[in-house]
Amino acid sequence: MTVAEPRLTLERRLLREHALVIACDEVGRGALAGPVAVGAAVIDPTRSRKRIPAGLRDSKLVPEPQRVDVAARAASWVAASAVGWASSAEIDEMGIMRALGLASLRAIADLRAHGVIPEEAIVILDGNYDYITPAGGVGLTVRPVIKADRDCASAAAASVIAKVARDCLMTDLHEQVPAYDWARNKGYASPDHRQAIRMHGLSPHHRASWSIAEAPTLF
Repeated sequence: MTVAEPRLTLERRLLREHALVIACDEVGRGALAGPVAVGAAVIDPTRSRKRIPAGLRDSKLVPEPQRVDVAARAASWVAASAVGWASSAEIDEMGIMRALGLASLRAIADLRAHGVIPEEAIVILDGNYDYITPAGGVGLTVRPVIKADRDCASAAAASVIAKVARDCLMTDLHEQVPAYDWARNKGYASPDHRQAIRMHGLSPHHRASWSIAEAPTLF
């Protein structure tokens, strides 16, 4: 089956009215353990005219052995990129949607620290719900776009950059608590992960507020 390549059609249209496009996409929303990550990638008029990096897709469509290289090419292609995080403890405290908004604002703040002015941009947010504005995104123009990570090259870049960053973090956490095999399952609800939880209980990195015992297999 041929997988459609993301394009810059929407970004180019939006750049007629905005100085920048910032695309945001989350990774780890459905995991049982570890933080949620939101990638943010900036496209300016110059980048919108450049060739999209080879192999760039939504991170779920990029084969794992290729993700690091694709993410590196994506990071070199965009004007700027960042990854924002919300911890498992923050997810337990405020819920996943608020945590996604917090992680997004942290990614955007990192972009600001590198000279990006978010108020001059329109923020493309993958999905059908704006979780950035309720989290405190004052002054930001946010546009949810369904399947942005599939169709918009900027969102695909944000997706794969965040995916590689979170996978690396979960692999590092595996060294601390290898019983859960996070180097392989990345904190998601694989049968082996749930069996390890039954045997060993929850670690400090698990989302304790979730109904983990009843969680479906998510990949």
